[in-house]
Amino acid sequence: MVARVQTVTFQGIDVLPVDVQVQISGGLPKFTIVGLADKAVAESKERVRSALYAMGLALPPKHIAVNLAPADLIKEGSHFDLPIAVALLVAMEVIQPENVKPFVVLGELGLDSKIAPVNGVLPAAIHTASMQMGLVCPEQQGGEAAWAGNIDVLAPGSLLSLINHFSGRQMLSPPKPKIEEAKTNLPDLKDVKGQENAKRALEIAATGGHNLLMIGPPGAGKSMLAARLPGILPDLSPAEALQVSMIHSIAGHLKEGKLLKQRPFRDPHHSASLPALAGGGLKAKPGEISLAHRGVLFLDELPEFQRGALEALRQPLETGKVSIARANAHLSYPARFQLIAALNPCKCGYMGDPSRECSRAPRCGQDYQNRISGPLLDRFDLVIDVPAVSIRDLDLPPPQRRQRRDSRTGPTDKTASGGTVSGPSPKPRHFDQCGDAR
Repeated sequence: MVARVQTVTFQGIDVLPVDVQVQISGGLPKFTIVGLADKAVAESKERVRSALYAMGLALPPKHIAVNLAPADLIKEGSHFDLPIAVALLVAMEVIQPENVKPFVVLGELGLDSKIAPVNGVLPAAIHTASMQMGLVCPEQQGGEAAWAGNIDVLAPGSLLSLINHFSGRQMLSPPKPKIEEAKTNLPDLKDVKGQENAKRALEIAATGGHNLLMIGPPGAGKSMLAARLPGILPDLSPAEALQVSMIHSIAGHLKEGKLLKQRPFRDPHHSASLPALAGGGLKAKPGEISLAHRGVLFLDELPEFQRGALEALRQPLETGKVSIARANAHLSYPARFQLIAALNPCKCGYMGDPSRECSRAPRCGQDYQNRISGPLLDRFDLVIDVPAVSIRDLDLPPPQRRQRRDSRTGPTDKTASGGTVSGPSPKPRHFDQCGDAR
């Protein structure tokens, strides 16, 4: 007899079905897992053995073979623990095969038989709904799987709870969908004193989804302005929330299985590498530009980033997706994001200030800004100067503004005089030979 349980594996955000097959036969006692399993999957036999022992069950002293079909597809991740354990229980006649046949199973087992959260539950649930099957997932992620639609979702906290459900001794209640609560402590744009032109440019960028580059000396407020952009952006639509949450589920960033409601804001350090920004690495995970999908990617100290990492942003800014080609994987992730960047006018940061600029000005500014290629600068719709704020500006009262949110067009700000911030975007500005913005 060969016991079968359905599970999945992931290639990017694509979900591929996997058939877990278990056979218990005569011979020397041995536990073997085949089917191009990585280290995490190969180690699952020890977790499964300990989980069964914690429930008072022992593996039979026979040859146990586990095959993950199709055998030529690479299997990665710890979510294969639970389907292997369930298939073993079916082969040991603890669970009836007809009870698990309509379900896709994924979850990580602890040594005490508890089921731990895993990555990719949301895309797995959507894939399961397209196959008209049910899903077995960890208890903490039941609310995440419930967004897939009208499917049967079982979210047990332990392997024993799942066995009791299938045997009819304990019924698991269906989980309810969960969504992230709206954050009320976002930085507010009204806290910024001065920089009226920069705030207007930020509002225009938020309304039209324009890429924005801010140039100014240290302490002018560039990072402070960018941090307040999420507060004037509209919430994600239901379709966008589902797509963004799928990417964060694959990366393991969904907290407590709650769907995202607000647009992501990613601000990586300037030491971030090419795989960290564009995606890739050993397991070709999504990078910062994919995690910022339908949101904002803020790059502070833009010239300090690696040249290759910055050039990798050019194609995703045009196409809205990033393709990762590796020897063992060829993946594509969504990457339609709004790019906000900030830089100093030169290396020391004070070019144009006669009392503080270095002796190499304006040559130092030209060399510093030449680290950014022309094609990347052309991707910025708005380029603005952010001058240092004077003490007199700090003493002025903030302007009175009324903000309202519109889920279709974004925020519209009405000034105290009754005017509305609207109209075409200003013409992009470029650098002259001395490195000054004009």
